[in-house]
Amino acid sequence: MFTTALFQREKAQPGALPLDLFAAIENLKKELNAVILAHYYQEPDIQDIADFIGDSLQLSRAAADTNADVIVFAGVHFMAETAKILNPDKLVLLPDLEAGCSLADSCPPSEFAAFKAAHPEHLVISYINCTAEIKAMSDIICTSSNAVKIVQQIPQEQPIIFAPDRNLGRYVMEQTGRDLLLWQGSCIVHETFSEKKIVQLKIAYPQAEVIAHPECETTVLQHADFIGSTAALLKHCQQSSSDEFIVATEPGIIHQMQKQAPTKQFIPAPPTNNCNCNECPFMRLNTLEKLYLAMKNRKPEITMSEETRVKALRPMERMLEMSV
Repeated sequence: MFTTALFQREKAQPGALPLDLFAAIENLKKELNAVILAHYYQEPDIQDIADFIGDSLQLSRAAADTNADVIVFAGVHFMAETAKILNPDKLVLLPDLEAGCSLADSCPPSEFAAFKAAHPEHLVISYINCTAEIKAMSDIICTSSNAVKIVQQIPQEQPIIFAPDRNLGRYVMEQTGRDLLLWQGSCIVHETFSEKKIVQLKIAYPQAEVIAHPECETTVLQHADFIGSTAALLKHCQQSSSDEFIVATEPGIIHQMQKQAPTKQFIPAPPTNNCNCNECPFMRLNTLEKLYLAMKNRKPEITMSEETRVKALRPMERMLEMSV
């Protein structure tokens, strides 16, 4: 595989990188006994070179099951941390350490510790989009794929703190009828979608289904024909009889939608202005070049204290147990 874009990038950095990055990465995978895990929001070249593509739950399971010695995580920092929590003896690499997450950043550990201490009777369920420190303070981790299922397994009389995403928490409340105490965090990408522009798109494409991630605000979700995790959205597009879809989530997923349903049309939901704010700026920090260099140099490496890792492991294990 060799793309024009890749050739142009190589020309811009003569001698800095192999001419065929795809082949070079494949060679390094064999040399290192490495596996490349990529989120659906990564750039198409990274998705195409990955051994496994998925949402947070799928990637957690892949990280837990891998026999590789090296995990190259093409995603954001909390995802690579999750892989390290599950694989303490493996080398976990992240192409760009600056690939963070606005949602994870919206829940500082010191502030959350005080919030939790103020509600000692509450069980803490944290969305996987959080730091290792927040996971270590949690009782159970969830993803957008399994949040409703996990909350439904908790006794009705047990009060619950749900962190850090208020929009996903609000959606879970609607689906379960439970009264959750929400941490007021959010994802900058999923809060940029414009209700007005989605309505305009519905008028322009009257046969299109609106599909949305539950991290979107309620004003957007009320227009959705289907709501689900990135993996659920992808599966729905394959199974639906509709030929057109307005997609209200990070548009990186459209690459997989087009590959798996090539005859269908996918229209990215626009943000509130004319920027590219519906693209996650953190996800897009990873590039094929950085992925190659991370494998070549065996860094940047994800590390954490063993105390934090062990504390964060148990709620991760509970999630995997409750998601069977």
